[in-house]
Amino acid sequence: MTGAPNGDTLRASTPAPGPDTAPVGPAAVPRETLRAALGLYLELHANPELSGAEAGTAGRFAARLEGDGATVTRGVGGHGVVGVLRNGPGPTLLVRAELDALPIGERTGLAYASTVPGTMHACGHDLHLASAAGAFALLAADADTWSGTLLVVGQPAEETLEGAGAMLADGLYERFGTPDTVLAQHTAPLPAGTLAHGRGAMMAASAALDVVIHGRGGHAGTPQLTVDPVVTAAATVMRLQTVVSRETAPSDQVVLTVGSLRAGLRGNVVPDDAELSITVRATSDRALERAVEAARRIVRAECAASGCPEDPDITVTSRSPALLPDPAATAAVRAAHEREFGPHRVLEWPGSMATEDFPRFAVDGVRTAYWMVGTVSPRQWHEAHSAGRPLPPNHSAEFAPDARTALPAGIAAMATAVRQLFKETR
Repeated sequence: MTGAPNGDTLRASTPAPGPDTAPVGPAAVPRETLRAALGLYLELHANPELSGAEAGTAGRFAARLEGDGATVTRGVGGHGVVGVLRNGPGPTLLVRAELDALPIGERTGLAYASTVPGTMHACGHDLHLASAAGAFALLAADADTWSGTLLVVGQPAEETLEGAGAMLADGLYERFGTPDTVLAQHTAPLPAGTLAHGRGAMMAASAALDVVIHGRGGHAGTPQLTVDPVVTAAATVMRLQTVVSRETAPSDQVVLTVGSLRAGLRGNVVPDDAELSITVRATSDRALERAVEAARRIVRAECAASGCPEDPDITVTSRSPALLPDPAATAAVRAAHEREFGPHRVLEWPGSMATEDFPRFAVDGVRTAYWMVGTVSPRQWHEAHSAGRPLPPNHSAEFAPDARTALPAGIAAMATAVRQLFKETR
């Protein structure tokens, strides 16, 4: 369908919430708050924008914050949005959500699916934004229950691991105040209505490398007159697998992926160059650096073995540290979530080899708190497990959070965490 669907679209495809509130445990999200957040979620899901091009998404998010009383600044570190609500003396807390979508064609079949070909919110950033906006609305309406300064940030370019650094470089903390704690939550294929907290690294450190292998092109019928970069690239891809299998201690967690290999246009032409895109992930900065250096060494060695006329170009295009939330802030938020949702709905997160740039906000003594929010409806969960098939994960073309249950949980989880940390750090 074209255009931004309204709340009736979701209700036509999933069961409606209860008559007055959407239950999430002992507390509930008021219907008006949920309706507004749901409308924002549907608009964002239908109109995704890629990293660095999130102007419409930023505008929608900013307008929602302004409507609930925030003083909003746009264009921070790109399309970044900062909403500020000053409510007397006390600590400063920052809530972060992400603006960008992914270059993936949606295959969910949802009535409110992406209207932008080849682009979708396949990582839940639309749900993060709607949850943050809903939590802000709750906190703004109940300002007599807390005291301090609340910052709500819509961060651009998270998927390229650039946005957090860009906002900080643009004076995020200098212009709006250095927060005591930065909070964020992330969708995961867990039962909707549940949350998950981790101990230690929640997500991995990562580095992305772009490699250009320089060969010497020519006719496919005279390979002896060429230096074939395709063969060199293929040998490099295979040898890179030994970084994990033969150069990484079994006690370390490291993943190396060659996500892209591009070379040539015609079968009868040996190209001049081949390009590789490599991602390395590890649960410690030490293991990451060792794996990155091994990858560099292997690329150079394979080029030398092939007699390439030039050394390869190896560029680190992004890097992010491991996500290690502050233990004290995590304990405080987890205890508050267990009181609000019930201990049976607060699960253990084992850690993930996914990565993100949220850890960059933890500078100059700033604490972070981070948890996962389930997105899978009871029906989806039962059907998948009964059939013995995996649930569509984040970054899948079939990733489809059940907003009816996941969104109110996300709103309540963030509002609960913010209230708790205002008390903890007062």
